[in-house]
Amino acid sequence: MRSAAPSPEELRESRRWGTRGTAGATFAGQLSFEHVSRRFGKTAAVEDVSFTLKPGEIACLLGPSGCGKTTLLRIAAGIDRPDSGRLLFDGQEVAGPARFVPPEKRNIGLMFQDFALFPHLPIIDNVAFGLNSLPRQDARGIALHALERVGLAHYANSYPHSLSGGEQQRVALARALVPRPQVLLMDEPFSGLDQRLRESIRAETLTLLRETRASCLLVTHDPVEAMGLADRIFLMRQGRLVQAGTPEELYRRPADAAAARFFSDTDEIRGTVADGRVVTALGTFACPAQVRGPEALVLIRPQGIRRAEGWQGVEGLVTETRFQGDDVKCRILFKGIEEPLTALLDSKAAPPRGETAMFRVDPEHVFVFESASLQPI
Repeated sequence: MRSAAPSPEELRESRRWGTRGTAGATFAGQLSFEHVSRRFGKTAAVEDVSFTLKPGEIACLLGPSGCGKTTLLRIAAGIDRPDSGRLLFDGQEVAGPARFVPPEKRNIGLMFQDFALFPHLPIIDNVAFGLNSLPRQDARGIALHALERVGLAHYANSYPHSLSGGEQQRVALARALVPRPQVLLMDEPFSGLDQRLRESIRAETLTLLRETRASCLLVTHDPVEAMGLADRIFLMRQGRLVQAGTPEELYRRPADAAAARFFSDTDEIRGTVADGRVVTALGTFACPAQVRGPEALVLIRPQGIRRAEGWQGVEGLVTETRFQGDDVKCRILFKGIEEPLTALLDSKAAPPRGETAMFRVDPEHVFVFESASLQPI
């Protein structure tokens, strides 16, 4: 494989995908997990998980390493079996107490994290590998068309070792799609790519998935990636499903403090609950009914702390600044709060280190939870 750092040619090549709209479409399938659990010895990898991947939907299983994401993907693919619960494909049980359908009998594609290309086969034969029921010439013709769509037809007779990581990812994607699966499973498909390539390849992959119309369940530990790709996100923690919803729902209405922390950096302060409000050193905010007090944990996203006009707001001392282009990350010390808080300010509005200024907090970036909500995700 080539160097991990992309060359200028690789960056240009990453944008040369084939003609959009030419990928073969399929009839999207529905995948339902019903109270699925899986244990390895005394460890519960997955615990009573239920959700449905809708036809044509692109969804992300999101969470840190070891939370059960890949185990669910393996169960869906037929590589592993649940200890309890059922997996339904278009309403029919394919894994459960009554039935187990082997992987090759499910119209479900799987794209591995390491791409799993066969080093001894040319690229065209790697892509055609899943078409073994067709005559070889027909299979190679379909494979070549798929390679054209991902912009790699000129590599048809090359071998995997001669391709960059981004090119190997595109070959693996083409191979997963040529059998026209009703559901495509993808395990951390972009994690091995250089950051500079990742965004463009993700965007083209999303376009290609929309063309095929297949349902897609993608595993990732990156919340930014999940929000950029998914119609819905299934947030996992310690083998359990914590929250499900659209990217906006999970970002704006996290189920608990750990979920809020997972989607962005947060400042954390304490507040006093009174009459449906929480009073803090930075102001008074609405308090959810389920937070009874007397104390509450208040999470504030750095972009929620802003410069106030005139003398409105709360005075703070800027103890540290870090220029980040359009933004400046500031550490600000407020009266009544022991540790400085982090604020992300417009570079034109950020005061210099050592100065005091007035600040306000945008309630849209404030989240209030029970004071005991200290568990990490």
